[in-house]
This record gives sequence, C-alpha cells and structure tokens, in this order.
Amino acid sequence: MWRWTTHLDGGPRRVNHAAVSMGHKVYSFGGYCSGDDYETLRQIDVHVFNTVSLRWMKLPPVRTGGREHARDVPYMRYGHTAVLLDDTIYIWGGRNDTEGACNVLYAFHVNNHRWFTPKISGTVPGARDGHSACILGKAMYIFGGYEQLADCFSNDIHKLDTTTMAWSLVNARGTPARWRDFHSATIIGTKMFVFGGRADRFGPFHSSNEIYCNKIKVFDTETNSWLNTATAQLPPEGRRSHSAFSYNGELYIFGGYNARLDRHFNDLWKFNPEAFSWKKVEPQGKGPCPRRRQCCCLVGDRIILFGGTSPCPEQGMGDEFNLMDHSDIYILDFSPNLKMLCKLAVINYSLDQQGLPHDIRWELNAMTTNSNISRPIFSSHG
Repeated sequence: MWRWTTHLDGGPRRVNHAAVSMGHKVYSFGGYCSGDDYETLRQIDVHVFNTVSLRWMKLPPVRTGGREHARDVPYMRYGHTAVLLDDTIYIWGGRNDTEGACNVLYAFHVNNHRWFTPKISGTVPGARDGHSACILGKAMYIFGGYEQLADCFSNDIHKLDTTTMAWSLVNARGTPARWRDFHSATIIGTKMFVFGGRADRFGPFHSSNEIYCNKIKVFDTETNSWLNTATAQLPPEGRRSHSAFSYNGELYIFGGYNARLDRHFNDLWKFNPEAFSWKKVEPQGKGPCPRRRQCCCLVGDRIILFGGTSPCPEQGMGDEFNLMDHSDIYILDFSPNLKMLCKLAVINYSLDQQGLPHDIRWELNAMTTNSNISRPIFSSHG
C-alpha cells in the first residue's frame, strides 16, 4: 500500500537542482530560485535533509584560502547532475547565467564535506546542461544534454572510469536514442533506460519544432549497444524535466512538463523492464501538485521529493513562464508501517466526525507523522 505520508514546507526553494541520498540523509546541490541574484558568481550551495528528524541544514561556505583552492569548489549552477559512488559525490555539467555551461568534474566527500577536482584524462565531454548521469559499478555514464559549444542537443554516451579517472566516448552500436535534453536515464541491472526529454523533430538543432518522445530506449552497457525493443503499450505522455528512479528492479517516473501540450504533470508511472510494460500508480494520500525540475531520492522504502516549479494558481495548469518555485517536501512511503497506518486512520476518522475539509485533513495528517514537525524544519545546527 503506497501512500504520500508527509508534506512539509519551509525548506530551500530550488529548481533544476541535483541531489543524491546516502544513509538517512539527502544532499542537494545548487539549482536556482526565481528572483535571486545569479549575476554574482558564488560557491554552489549544499543543503542536507535529515529524513529521520525531517530537518534541513545548509552547509557553510567552504573557506578556500586562495584562488587555487577556490577552483576546487563549483560555482552556483543549474541543470547539472550529481551521482554517489562510495562516499564521494561527483558533480558534473550544468550552467550559470554568467559563466555558461561547464565540463569540469567536481568531487564532494560526504564524510568531511570537502571539495576537490580529480585529475582526469581522456576525451572530456563538451560543456552542457540538461544531460543525465548514472553509476554502474565504478563507472559514470553521461548521456545527452544541450552542448554549449555545438549549440545543439546531444545523443552521445560518455563514460568516466573512476578507478583511472579517464573519460572516453562510447562507440555505441545500434540505433541511438534521439538527441535530447532534460530526459532521464536510469540503471537497472546492466542496462540504462532512457525516457522522455526535449528533442527537435528535424535533428540535433533546436527550433520551434519540439517533440517529447514517450518511448523507452535501452542501452546495454555489456555490449555497448542500443537495443531494438518492442513498443511498450499505454505509455505515459512524453515529457521533460521529470524525475526517475528505480525500486525493486522497476523504473518509476514522476511529474514533468510537455510544452506542446502546455501541461505540467504530477502522475506516477511504473515501468517493468521484463514485461516491457507501463502501469500508472495511484498512491493513497494527497501528493504534490503538478510540477517539473524537482528532485526525487530513494531512502530505504521511501521517496523524498522536493522543490521544482509549477504554474502560478491564477495562471492555470499550463504556461511556460508564469511559474512559482517550491520549497516543499513530500514523502512517498512504499511500505508504511502499521503504526503509521493506524495513526492516519484514527486521525481521518476523527476529522470525518468533525466534517473538516480534505485539505485541512491532509495538513494535519502530515503534522502527526513525526513529533519533530512542531519544531522549525530548517536548522543551521543540523
């Protein structure tokens, strides 16, 4: 029984950020917020969410002690990726309004919160944003994105061997996935599953002919081949800037945006790679409003979803530009325990007797899921 169990507000307001989970904590890097100053170059910010206490902490800026050390810390950016390998988080790509796109590899030690730039070799991918990154074994795979120098979408696969810190361009066989950005790529087993993103009908260069593919493309890392697969029945609408994650060998996607439909989504879909089929998932509880550019991180049997942007309520559910950025967190529990379910049942019964509206009921439910909610959820002391 899947259920949206917790809804909290008051965290960092972030869009197009990147995040990973380690243990019971979620580490969020960068992104932007409408109205903030991004002309001034500054260090990327790091926010940490404790999924036990349900509190945010912002890490203090790094003391660099000189220009050489300053280069080890990434500048504020959006459209980048973050992946976790052992106790190190690798940040790659993204762009800044003043510096443009980046192709420097940055590393962040989770244990001591220190940044460094690994010494790398090989064929470094061109600077870009809107790409995907995923880890398999000791390798990081980069796919797609919008390349700044070429000024076009990409469909190349680049591989970073973290044992040698050498980049290589993968010579992939088969028919590749279309050039795209703001898609998702998820590793299940030894295969990479690519879904969605923004592409152009006529090729790699961006024009007014955007398309949003809803077909799954599969890359086999063992044979370095794009596979010819059957067409999955009843897939979700094509979209970009959605979230994707794997759980128990299946692929899930949430939210996103389709400009051709002028529509934001808040639906949850499950893809079974064995049956090659989609199924829409309907969790209990009240989930997030339609949005894009949020982050989703798996922590145990729970999904921590936070941030993103949505149309302003007075503007309806579409519109590319009249958007509001979110500072909220939703928790989707794949297997809520009996104590949690009993507590929610008692609360709902009590509120039913009082005739309270559904929205009030939902907020009260969220407030009762953890005793720490009565305290501020943003802390500078951890």
